[in-house]
Order: sequence, then C-alpha cells, then structure tokens
Amino acid sequence: MTQPGIKFTVDDYMTAPEEKRYQLLDGQMVLAPSPTSRHQAIVRELSAALHRFVTEHELGQMWFAPLDVVLSDHDVAQTDLLYVSGARAGTVTEANIQGAPDLVAEVLSPGSTQHDRGYKRTLYGRSGVREYWIVDPESRTVEVYVAGDHGLDHRATYRRHEALTSQLLPGLAIDLESVFPRRH
Repeated sequence: MTQPGIKFTVDDYMTAPEEKRYQLLDGQMVLAPSPTSRHQAIVRELSAALHRFVTEHELGQMWFAPLDVVLSDHDVAQTDLLYVSGARAGTVTEANIQGAPDLVAEVLSPGSTQHDRGYKRTLYGRSGVREYWIVDPESRTVEVYVAGDHGLDHRATYRRHEALTSQLLPGLAIDLESVFPRRH
C-alpha cells in the first residue's frame, strides 16, 4: 500500500476507507486487523476497572478503540485504552484526541507486537504520554512504563496473580485474575 520514501499525513489518513481500521505510524498507513475475542475480553475487563476508578475519583475520562489519537502530522494511533486527566481535557474533541493522553494501554496481538513494543512505545514517550501499559495475553502480564528522562522507562511487570498498580493513579489496584481469562 505504501511506497518507500512517501510519508502520509493526517489529512491523507482522514480520507482512508472507513470500513478498515488504520493507524498512521511514522507516515505509514498500518492496517489493524479486527481484535480476537480474548483481546476484546481483556480490553473490556481493564476498561471497566479503570473506568470505575477514574469515575469514582473524578479524575478525567476513559476512552477505548476505535478513537483516533493525533500525536503529530505523521502519527495517528488507535490505542486499545486511554485515560485523559482533567488537566488534559482540552485535548478531547468531538472527532478525536489532539495530543498525548496521560495513560495508554495496548493489548498485544500477533500483528501488533512489534509496533506496540517498538515504534509506539517510542512515539508515546516522545509525545508526552505519562504511563504506558503493554498487556500480553499470552504471558498474562502487564508491563508498565512511566515517563522518564529518555522516554518511557520500564517500571514493573505484573503477573496474572498480582494487582496492577499505577504511579499515575495512586490507589488504583486492578486484580489481574479478573482481567486474564482462565485457560482451559
């Protein structure tokens, strides 16, 4: 779909076919396949727990894909989950999020692992995301990265039998037993 040396812009992205789910990463249109049922179940459980906490404490707003997050003229991500604090509420528009959310969570899929662990982690760090969660359904872990001097630095890895906590959201504790479905 792309030619070497050609970078697409946000304007190009906005005219892509609506029936397909794309992201614009470093000027390249990346087709995101439909998530699996396990992926969706994990997003649902994480979203519910995070939404409950954010709402109870009146901290801001929770969002989930598909929703465009415009980070630069050559980067429009569709994150699985994102949190925008009250302080960054001005980034939320009717059409999309214009700027970095406070927290982004990506649930790995076979086709997204390289982008989520590589370019997106760098992109989110460069753009001002304060905390990034990489959720791995296979290992049933959540890696937490926090903003540091050189982008997003690894803070902790939580396993299925542990409670996920957040430096960004003090008091949050998500029981990962409820997030990762049991294997049969």
